[in-house]
Amino acid sequence: MRYLMISTSCVAVPALPAQAQVARPVEGVTIDITCDDGSGEVCSSVGTTRNLDDNRITVLANGQWLPLEADGQAISVLDMADLEGVQGPDLTRALQRLPGVTLTRNGGLGGFTGLSVRGSASQRVLVLVDGVRMNDVAGPSGGFDFGSVVSGGIERVELLRGPGSLIWGSDALGGVVHLATRIADGVEASGEAGGPGQFSGNFALGGQMSYPSKVGISASYVTRDGTSSAASGSEDDGFEQLALSARGEVQLAGAFSAFASARYAAGTSEIDGFPPPNYSLSDTAERQDTRQLSARAGVEYGDGYGTLVTLSLGHGDTRRELVDEAFSPESYYTTLGRSTQSELRARIGLSDELALIGGGDWEWSNFSDGYTAARTDIGSGHAMLSYAAEQGPDLGLSAGLRIDRHRTFGTALTFAANGYAEVSETIRLRAAYGEGFKAPSLYQLHSDYGNLALDPENSRSFEVGLDWAEGPVELRTSAFRNDSRNLIDFISCPPQGTGICTNRPYGTYDNIGRVRSQGVEAEAQVQVAQGLQAGLAYAYTTSTNRETGLRLARRPRHAGTFTLDWQALDMVTLGADMRVVSASFDNAANTVPLGGHALLDLRVSWAVSEHFELYGRVENAWDEQYQTAAGYGTQGRAAYVGVRARL
Repeated sequence: MRYLMISTSCVAVPALPAQAQVARPVEGVTIDITCDDGSGEVCSSVGTTRNLDDNRITVLANGQWLPLEADGQAISVLDMADLEGVQGPDLTRALQRLPGVTLTRNGGLGGFTGLSVRGSASQRVLVLVDGVRMNDVAGPSGGFDFGSVVSGGIERVELLRGPGSLIWGSDALGGVVHLATRIADGVEASGEAGGPGQFSGNFALGGQMSYPSKVGISASYVTRDGTSSAASGSEDDGFEQLALSARGEVQLAGAFSAFASARYAAGTSEIDGFPPPNYSLSDTAERQDTRQLSARAGVEYGDGYGTLVTLSLGHGDTRRELVDEAFSPESYYTTLGRSTQSELRARIGLSDELALIGGGDWEWSNFSDGYTAARTDIGSGHAMLSYAAEQGPDLGLSAGLRIDRHRTFGTALTFAANGYAEVSETIRLRAAYGEGFKAPSLYQLHSDYGNLALDPENSRSFEVGLDWAEGPVELRTSAFRNDSRNLIDFISCPPQGTGICTNRPYGTYDNIGRVRSQGVEAEAQVQVAQGLQAGLAYAYTTSTNRETGLRLARRPRHAGTFTLDWQALDMVTLGADMRVVSASFDNAANTVPLGGHALLDLRVSWAVSEHFELYGRVENAWDEQYQTAAGYGTQGRAAYVGVRARL
């Protein structure tokens, strides 16, 4: 009889699941069974598989679930444990744990929030919610406002740094962010209060309905008295939002499965403006009402031997209404942007080591603002060959080409390639080259400030990376360079302008810039001692306008977050986040400085029982006075307490 004690060792053989939406990717595992004579010798071994942990998989690399270590691009993941550990509804406090990320916000929670990746502006970062493109096609630059989404109902965040246009097309010039909504395991509820009159509550219900299917619903609510959006103001600007989401995955007959998701969020943000006669930022009675909707459904076929085909239809829309209560309770300006996408994605295993990954999609976009309405569409196809060695050292190479056909701008070609190689048991090398493009937004083309002569933006990016893991230390480093051209920006026009300024006395958009962003970034996790873990996300980035030689606005050269978590007792966890950002400029002329800042957040949680947890935190513990956008206020020191229950 063999001894019942077993030991396991991962053999790092990723396998494709038959239902990628229902089951996560698996890896091969060797189970060593020791002899019963007390010698500790291995008498036999058996092979099996196990699901990969959520923080080791990504959907951003090629559009389908893939182990992180099976791709040469720079991708980071925040899972549910990360989001809950940070605490609170402010998703940006979790996003700043990702290397290469900087954030700017107009005021407090709910104010417009832009996310920059490796120096790329927020409008050049594509944002997906459960696979649905959510960049606002009615926005001035077609970007995404992270002030419109809170962490409640979100269980996972993925970030691809660098161009992702080969797989994701337009808008993925600087990177891609994917937000996945929550599927709970049972019943979960939480609530917290504190700070400037803030309360937030979350509820989630879900789990395995019948193997292998699962479904979940979630709801989150946030209300906040807030602080003045204008740093010089005295009137509190509040925020309120209700968000609902549902997601389900089910296996159908044989190798077929189906999935569906939907998210709806409605919020109101009180904002400040630029009233006469001074037209400077100050207290006003303005507010912005925002409604977001995303939905996606599809079917998959997976034979479990290297073939996986996904067909889906998605829709996203964003409606914004600006209201000035001092003049009228009715909206004085309303925008509505809608986008519908049909997608076919496929992975065909040509051999044990070689796979063909490709697909096609078509997107229809609509924009209206009460004065102007416009629409466009873009169709694309892409193909990529992927090689992963089955024998010998871990080695992989991928390369592909994408073709887009835009109704207005014709054809665009995009090429990308990446690879990785394990050079020792502790060191892994990565390299990637990517091209990106961004079509002008419908607002930039057709609004009162529009310019129909605009060309698409383009970029090329190079990066090399080194991953090192030994014992309690894991380190990922990257060096990168991104060159962009034909960047679109707003320009002022004289009253009697000519050329592109004809009939544009208040300004228009033009292709004005060539930009180079380059730097290094590091992401580390260290198990300092039993129960004590430290983390670091840091980036040094220089972003320069090559036409003027000046630094890009709101691009700090240094940005990093240091985290420390200590499980002091079996039930108590203490934590701290230190965010350090260097100085920058608020404008393109580099005449308005923004000072650097250092923020300290302190956290504590107490697992009272298996199903019940108390937690609390202090944000901006030393009451730092700072701004991420000139003239806009930020939150000072604030304390919060909360409770979380799981059944």
